[in-house]
Amino acid sequence: MKEELVTITGAGGFIGGSLVGDFLKQGYKRIRAVDIKPFDEWYQRFDGVQNLALDLNLRENCETAARGAYQIYNFAANMGGMGFIENNKALCMLSVLINTQMLEAAREFGVQKFFYSSSACVYNAEKQRDTACPGLKEEDAYPALPEDGYGWEKLFSERMCRHFREDFGLHTRVARFHNVYGPHGTWYGGREKAPAAICRKVIQAKLSGKHEIEIWGSGQQTRSFMYIDDCLKGVDRIMNSEILEPINLGSAEMVTINQLVNMVEDIAGIKLKRNYDLTAPKGVNGRSSDNTLIQKYLNWEPGTPLRDGLERTYAWIHEQYIARESGKGSYVREAISV
Repeated sequence: MKEELVTITGAGGFIGGSLVGDFLKQGYKRIRAVDIKPFDEWYQRFDGVQNLALDLNLRENCETAARGAYQIYNFAANMGGMGFIENNKALCMLSVLINTQMLEAAREFGVQKFFYSSSACVYNAEKQRDTACPGLKEEDAYPALPEDGYGWEKLFSERMCRHFREDFGLHTRVARFHNVYGPHGTWYGGREKAPAAICRKVIQAKLSGKHEIEIWGSGQQTRSFMYIDDCLKGVDRIMNSEILEPINLGSAEMVTINQLVNMVEDIAGIKLKRNYDLTAPKGVNGRSSDNTLIQKYLNWEPGTPLRDGLERTYAWIHEQYIARESGKGSYVREAISV
Protein backbone atom coordinates (compact mmCIF):
# COMPACT_ATOMS: atom_id res chain seq x y z
CA MET A 1 0.00 0.00 0.00
CA LYS A 2 2.97 2.33 0.52
CA GLU A 3 3.53 2.26 -3.24
CA GLU A 4 0.03 3.60 -3.92
CA LEU A 5 -0.82 7.32 -4.13
CA VAL A 6 -2.14 8.85 -0.89
CA THR A 7 -3.79 12.28 -0.86
CA ILE A 8 -3.71 14.36 2.33
CA THR A 9 -5.89 17.48 2.33
CA GLY A 10 -5.28 20.30 4.78
CA ALA A 11 -1.61 19.36 4.42
CA GLY A 12 -0.49 22.94 4.93
CA GLY A 13 -1.96 22.85 8.43
CA PHE A 14 -0.92 21.27 11.70
CA ILE A 15 -2.29 17.73 11.61
CA GLY A 16 -2.23 17.25 7.84
CA GLY A 17 1.35 18.48 7.56
CA SER A 18 2.43 16.27 10.45
CA LEU A 19 0.82 13.24 8.77
CA VAL A 20 2.72 13.95 5.54
CA GLY A 21 5.98 13.93 7.51
CA ASP A 22 5.01 10.76 9.35
CA PHE A 23 4.10 8.91 6.16
CA LEU A 24 7.41 9.89 4.58
CA LYS A 25 9.20 8.41 7.58
CA GLN A 26 7.12 5.24 7.19
CA GLY A 27 8.30 4.91 3.58
CA TYR A 28 5.27 6.01 1.58
CA LYS A 29 6.50 6.62 -1.96
CA ARG A 30 3.72 8.75 -3.50
CA ILE A 31 2.08 11.51 -1.48
CA ARG A 32 -0.11 14.34 -2.76
CA ALA A 33 -0.34 17.20 -0.24
CA VAL A 34 -3.16 19.71 -0.79
CA ASP A 35 -4.03 22.96 0.99
CA ILE A 36 -5.74 26.25 0.15
CA LYS A 37 -2.90 28.35 1.56
CA PRO A 38 -0.01 29.65 -0.57
CA PHE A 39 3.09 27.49 -0.12
CA ASP A 40 4.91 30.07 1.99
CA GLU A 41 2.10 29.85 4.56
CA TRP A 42 2.18 26.07 4.97
CA TYR A 43 3.24 25.06 8.48
CA GLN A 44 5.37 22.25 7.05
CA ARG A 45 6.30 21.52 3.44
CA PHE A 46 8.31 18.55 2.28
CA ASP A 47 10.47 17.68 -0.71
CA GLY A 48 9.62 14.50 -2.57
CA VAL A 49 5.88 15.25 -2.31
CA GLN A 50 3.39 16.56 -4.88
CA ASN A 51 2.42 19.82 -3.16
CA LEU A 52 -0.71 21.51 -4.54
CA ALA A 53 -2.24 24.85 -3.49
CA LEU A 54 -5.94 24.26 -4.25
CA ASP A 55 -9.23 25.62 -2.92
CA LEU A 56 -11.23 22.47 -2.14
CA ASN A 57 -14.45 24.44 -1.89
CA LEU A 58 -14.43 24.04 -5.70
CA ARG A 59 -15.49 20.70 -7.20
CA GLU A 60 -12.85 20.68 -9.95
CA ASN A 61 -10.08 21.02 -7.37
CA CYS A 62 -11.49 18.12 -5.37
CA GLU A 63 -11.32 16.05 -8.55
CA THR A 64 -7.68 17.04 -9.04
CA ALA A 65 -6.93 16.05 -5.46
CA ALA A 66 -8.67 12.67 -5.74
CA ARG A 67 -7.64 11.59 -9.23
CA GLY A 68 -5.43 8.49 -9.12
CA ALA A 69 -5.39 8.26 -5.32
CA TYR A 70 -5.71 4.94 -3.51
CA GLN A 71 -6.66 6.60 -0.23
CA ILE A 72 -7.57 10.09 0.99
CA TYR A 73 -7.12 11.65 4.42
CA ASN A 74 -9.37 14.71 4.63
CA PHE A 75 -8.23 17.30 7.19
CA ALA A 76 -9.23 20.37 5.16
CA ALA A 77 -11.65 22.63 7.07
CA ASN A 78 -12.16 26.10 8.45
CA MET A 79 -11.41 25.70 12.13
CA GLY A 80 -9.51 27.05 15.11
CA GLY A 81 -9.79 27.59 18.83
CA MET A 82 -12.98 28.52 20.66
CA GLY A 83 -12.66 32.21 19.83
CA PHE A 84 -12.59 31.43 16.10
CA ILE A 85 -15.36 28.84 16.25
CA GLU A 86 -17.78 31.06 18.14
CA ASN A 87 -17.22 34.05 15.87
CA ASN A 88 -17.15 32.28 12.48
CA LYS A 89 -20.10 29.89 12.46
CA ALA A 90 -21.03 30.36 8.81
CA LEU A 91 -17.42 29.94 7.68
CA CYS A 92 -17.16 26.72 9.69
CA MET A 93 -20.42 25.42 8.23
CA LEU A 94 -19.15 26.03 4.69
CA SER A 95 -16.55 23.29 5.23
CA VAL A 96 -19.39 20.90 4.41
CA LEU A 97 -18.66 21.71 0.76
CA ILE A 98 -15.14 20.34 1.09
CA ASN A 99 -15.97 16.97 2.57
CA THR A 100 -19.05 16.41 0.42
CA GLN A 101 -17.21 17.15 -2.81
CA MET A 102 -14.15 15.16 -1.72
CA LEU A 103 -16.42 12.17 -1.09
CA GLU A 104 -18.01 12.59 -4.51
CA ALA A 105 -14.60 12.86 -6.16
CA ALA A 106 -13.37 9.79 -4.26
CA ARG A 107 -16.32 7.81 -5.55
CA GLU A 108 -15.88 9.09 -9.11
CA PHE A 109 -12.20 8.17 -9.31
CA GLY A 110 -12.36 4.84 -7.52
CA VAL A 111 -10.56 5.78 -4.32
CA GLN A 112 -10.39 2.75 -2.02
CA LYS A 113 -10.19 4.37 1.43
CA PHE A 114 -11.36 7.71 2.84
CA PHE A 115 -10.59 9.13 6.31
CA TYR A 116 -12.53 12.05 7.78
CA SER A 117 -11.34 14.07 10.76
CA SER A 118 -14.34 14.92 12.91
CA SER A 119 -14.33 16.58 16.33
CA ALA A 120 -15.50 16.23 19.90
CA CYS A 121 -17.54 19.36 19.13
CA VAL A 122 -20.21 17.01 17.71
CA TYR A 123 -21.24 15.95 21.23
CA ASN A 124 -24.51 17.00 22.82
CA ALA A 125 -23.91 20.18 24.82
CA GLU A 126 -26.28 19.00 27.57
CA LYS A 127 -23.72 16.28 28.38
CA GLN A 128 -21.00 18.90 28.92
CA ARG A 129 -22.48 21.32 31.45
CA ASP A 130 -20.61 19.88 34.45
CA THR A 131 -16.86 20.51 34.79
CA ALA A 132 -16.60 17.07 36.42
CA CYS A 133 -18.44 15.35 33.57
CA PRO A 134 -17.42 11.79 32.77
CA GLY A 135 -15.69 11.12 29.47
CA LEU A 136 -17.92 11.48 26.44
CA LYS A 137 -18.95 8.21 24.83
CA GLU A 138 -19.56 7.88 21.11
CA GLU A 139 -23.28 7.40 21.72
CA ASP A 140 -23.46 10.83 23.39
CA ALA A 141 -23.57 12.56 19.99
CA TYR A 142 -27.29 11.79 19.80
CA PRO A 143 -29.85 13.22 20.30
CA ALA A 144 -27.98 15.91 18.43
CA LEU A 145 -27.08 19.22 20.05
CA PRO A 146 -23.50 19.87 18.91
CA GLU A 147 -21.37 23.03 19.00
CA ASP A 148 -23.20 25.61 16.90
CA GLY A 149 -21.71 25.98 13.42
CA TYR A 150 -18.51 23.92 13.58
CA GLY A 151 -20.03 20.98 15.46
CA TRP A 152 -23.08 20.76 13.20
CA GLU A 153 -20.88 20.67 10.10
CA LYS A 154 -18.78 17.87 11.57
CA LEU A 155 -21.83 15.84 12.56
CA PHE A 156 -23.40 16.25 9.12
CA SER A 157 -20.16 15.24 7.40
CA GLU A 158 -19.93 12.15 9.61
CA ARG A 159 -23.34 11.10 8.24
CA MET A 160 -22.21 11.74 4.68
CA CYS A 161 -19.26 9.39 5.23
CA ARG A 162 -21.61 6.76 6.64
CA HIS A 163 -24.00 6.93 3.72
CA PHE A 164 -21.24 6.87 1.10
CA ARG A 165 -20.03 3.69 2.80
CA GLU A 166 -23.50 2.14 2.99
CA ASP A 167 -24.79 3.20 -0.43
CA PHE A 168 -21.63 3.22 -2.57
CA GLY A 169 -19.26 0.83 -0.78
CA LEU A 170 -16.59 3.45 -0.12
CA HIS A 171 -14.34 2.45 2.80
CA THR A 172 -14.85 5.45 5.12
CA ARG A 173 -13.42 5.86 8.60
CA VAL A 174 -14.19 8.72 11.01
CA ALA A 175 -12.36 9.82 14.15
CA ARG A 176 -13.58 12.44 16.60
CA PHE A 177 -10.49 14.42 17.60
CA HIS A 178 -10.19 15.81 21.12
CA ASN A 179 -7.98 18.94 21.22
CA VAL A 180 -4.81 18.01 19.32
CA TYR A 181 -1.66 19.96 20.25
CA GLY A 182 2.08 19.86 19.69
CA PRO A 183 4.95 21.41 17.68
CA HIS A 184 4.13 22.86 14.25
CA GLY A 185 0.64 23.86 15.34
CA THR A 186 -1.02 27.27 15.24
CA TRP A 187 0.20 29.29 18.24
CA TYR A 188 -0.99 32.86 17.55
CA GLY A 189 -3.39 34.83 15.37
CA GLY A 190 -6.76 33.74 16.76
CA ARG A 191 -7.03 30.13 15.54
CA GLU A 192 -4.77 28.58 18.18
CA LYS A 193 -6.14 26.23 20.82
CA ALA A 194 -5.67 26.39 24.58
CA PRO A 195 -2.27 24.62 25.02
CA ALA A 196 -0.57 26.73 22.35
CA ALA A 197 -2.29 29.94 23.47
CA ILE A 198 -1.25 29.43 27.09
CA CYS A 199 2.33 28.55 26.11
CA ARG A 200 2.51 31.76 24.06
CA LYS A 201 1.02 33.89 26.82
CA VAL A 202 3.41 32.49 29.43
CA ILE A 203 6.40 33.02 27.14
CA GLN A 204 5.30 36.59 26.41
CA ALA A 205 4.76 37.34 30.10
CA LYS A 206 8.17 35.95 31.03
CA LEU A 207 10.09 37.75 28.30
CA SER A 208 8.26 41.06 28.68
CA GLY A 209 8.62 41.18 32.46
CA LYS A 210 4.87 41.74 32.84
CA HIS A 211 4.08 38.70 34.92
CA GLU A 212 0.35 38.45 34.22
CA ILE A 213 -1.80 36.16 32.10
CA GLU A 214 -5.35 36.49 30.80
CA ILE A 215 -7.46 33.35 31.02
CA TRP A 216 -10.75 32.99 29.18
CA GLY A 217 -13.53 31.95 31.54
CA SER A 218 -13.16 30.93 35.18
CA GLY A 219 -10.29 28.52 34.59
CA GLN A 220 -12.41 25.71 36.02
CA GLN A 221 -13.46 24.41 32.59
CA THR A 222 -12.16 20.87 32.02
CA ARG A 223 -10.66 19.38 28.87
CA SER A 224 -8.41 16.60 27.65
CA PHE A 225 -5.57 17.29 25.20
CA MET A 226 -4.02 14.79 22.77
CA TYR A 227 -0.38 15.07 21.67
CA ILE A 228 0.17 15.07 17.91
CA ASP A 229 2.18 11.82 17.85
CA ASP A 230 -0.74 9.97 19.44
CA CYS A 231 -3.11 11.54 16.93
CA LEU A 232 -1.04 10.31 13.97
CA LYS A 233 -0.83 6.78 15.37
CA GLY A 234 -4.56 6.75 15.95
CA VAL A 235 -5.39 8.00 12.46
CA ASP A 236 -3.24 5.29 10.86
CA ARG A 237 -4.74 2.53 13.01
CA ILE A 238 -8.34 3.65 12.59
CA MET A 239 -8.02 3.99 8.81
CA ASN A 240 -6.82 0.40 8.55
CA SER A 241 -9.28 -1.05 11.07
CA GLU A 242 -12.74 -2.58 10.85
CA ILE A 243 -14.26 0.27 12.90
CA LEU A 244 -17.33 1.43 10.99
CA GLU A 245 -18.79 4.02 13.36
CA PRO A 246 -17.22 7.38 14.32
CA ILE A 247 -14.84 6.82 17.22
CA ASN A 248 -13.16 8.98 19.84
CA LEU A 249 -9.50 9.79 19.30
CA GLY A 250 -8.34 11.70 22.36
CA SER A 251 -6.63 11.53 25.71
CA ALA A 252 -8.56 10.51 28.80
CA GLU A 253 -6.33 12.72 31.01
CA MET A 254 -8.76 15.48 31.99
CA VAL A 255 -7.46 18.74 33.51
CA THR A 256 -8.88 22.16 34.32
CA ILE A 257 -7.62 25.15 32.38
CA ASN A 258 -6.07 26.35 35.64
CA GLN A 259 -4.17 23.07 35.92
CA LEU A 260 -3.02 23.49 32.32
CA VAL A 261 -1.67 26.94 33.21
CA ASN A 262 0.03 25.46 36.28
CA MET A 263 1.90 22.98 34.09
CA VAL A 264 3.09 25.60 31.62
CA GLU A 265 4.17 27.93 34.43
CA ASP A 266 6.16 25.08 35.96
CA ILE A 267 7.85 24.34 32.63
CA ALA A 268 8.70 28.04 32.25
CA GLY A 269 9.85 28.39 35.86
CA ILE A 270 7.54 31.32 36.61
CA LYS A 271 4.32 32.18 38.49
CA LEU A 272 1.93 34.68 36.98
CA LYS A 273 -0.94 36.79 38.22
CA ARG A 274 -4.12 35.45 36.64
CA ASN A 275 -6.75 37.76 35.18
CA TYR A 276 -9.98 35.96 34.28
CA ASP A 277 -12.07 37.27 31.39
CA LEU A 278 -15.55 35.91 32.06
CA THR A 279 -16.92 37.53 28.89
CA ALA A 280 -14.55 35.71 26.52
CA PRO A 281 -15.53 32.56 24.58
CA LYS A 282 -14.97 29.54 26.82
CA GLY A 283 -16.92 26.70 25.24
CA VAL A 284 -18.57 23.95 27.25
CA ASN A 285 -17.82 23.50 30.95
CA GLY A 286 -16.46 19.96 30.72
CA ARG A 287 -15.21 17.67 27.94
CA SER A 288 -13.02 14.59 27.93
CA SER A 289 -12.67 11.41 25.88
CA ASP A 290 -14.10 8.09 26.97
CA ASN A 291 -11.71 5.56 25.41
CA THR A 292 -13.59 2.36 26.15
CA LEU A 293 -14.43 1.75 22.50
CA ILE A 294 -11.00 2.45 21.01
CA GLN A 295 -9.41 0.20 23.64
CA LYS A 296 -11.88 -2.53 22.69
CA TYR A 297 -11.19 -2.28 18.96
CA LEU A 298 -7.47 -1.47 18.91
CA ASN A 299 -6.19 -2.48 22.35
CA TRP A 300 -4.64 1.01 22.37
CA GLU A 301 -5.39 4.61 23.33
CA PRO A 302 -3.49 7.92 23.25
CA GLY A 303 -1.07 7.77 26.16
CA THR A 304 1.41 10.67 26.04
CA PRO A 305 1.22 12.42 29.43
CA LEU A 306 0.11 16.03 29.09
CA ARG A 307 3.16 17.33 30.92
CA ASP A 308 5.53 15.55 28.50
CA GLY A 309 3.75 16.86 25.42
CA LEU A 310 3.59 20.38 26.83
CA GLU A 311 7.34 20.45 27.43
CA ARG A 312 8.00 19.71 23.76
CA THR A 313 5.32 22.14 22.62
CA TYR A 314 6.53 24.94 24.89
CA ALA A 315 10.11 24.54 23.65
CA TRP A 316 9.00 24.76 20.01
CA ILE A 317 6.74 27.77 20.54
CA HIS A 318 9.49 29.51 22.53
CA GLU A 319 11.83 29.04 19.56
CA GLN A 320 9.21 30.36 17.16
CA TYR A 321 8.39 33.32 19.42
CA ILE A 322 12.05 34.35 19.61
CA ALA A 323 12.35 34.02 15.81
CA ARG A 324 9.33 36.26 15.31
CA GLU A 325 10.56 38.91 17.74
CA SER A 326 13.99 38.93 16.11
CA GLY A 327 12.42 39.50 12.70
CA LYS A 328 13.34 36.08 11.33
CA GLY A 329 9.76 34.99 10.78
CA SER A 330 7.03 33.45 12.88
CA TYR A 331 7.08 29.99 11.39
CA VAL A 332 9.95 27.94 10.00
CA ARG A 333 8.44 27.21 6.59
CA GLU A 334 11.51 25.92 4.79
CA ALA A 335 11.09 22.80 2.68
CA ILE A 336 12.31 19.77 4.60
CA SER A 337 14.47 17.41 2.57
CA VAL A 338 13.65 13.72 2.84
